[in-house]
Amino acid sequence: MGANCSEVVVFVTAATAEEAERLGLIIVESRLAACANVLNGIRSIFRWENKVNVENECLMLIKTTLERYPELEAVIRRHHSYSIPEIIALPVIAGSAPYLKWVRDETRK
Repeated sequence: MGANCSEVVVFVTAATAEEAERLGLIIVESRLAACANVLNGIRSIFRWENKVNVENECLMLIKTTLERYPELEAVIRRHHSYSIPEIIALPVIAGSAPYLKWVRDETRK
């Protein structure tokens, strides 16, 4: 179980796998996340500027803590190619205790 639900999984979409990997390296190297998975080849259907779009994108699943989220969001916004990137954090309500401890340890300031 998470320690007071302090761990979160953050969903971020990127235009390319290269962009997602670049973002992942920035956030993991700066200890804003313990891990960033890049899932290539997703299709996103969304409304943007009054038009429905269907685009190829990459989805990132980023494991971090709620404490590190504000700085993580700021770094993603600064380095992302989209003017309004998807950045959505969901609480981890349960998980492997050793894994969640690792997430907390790897994201300590």
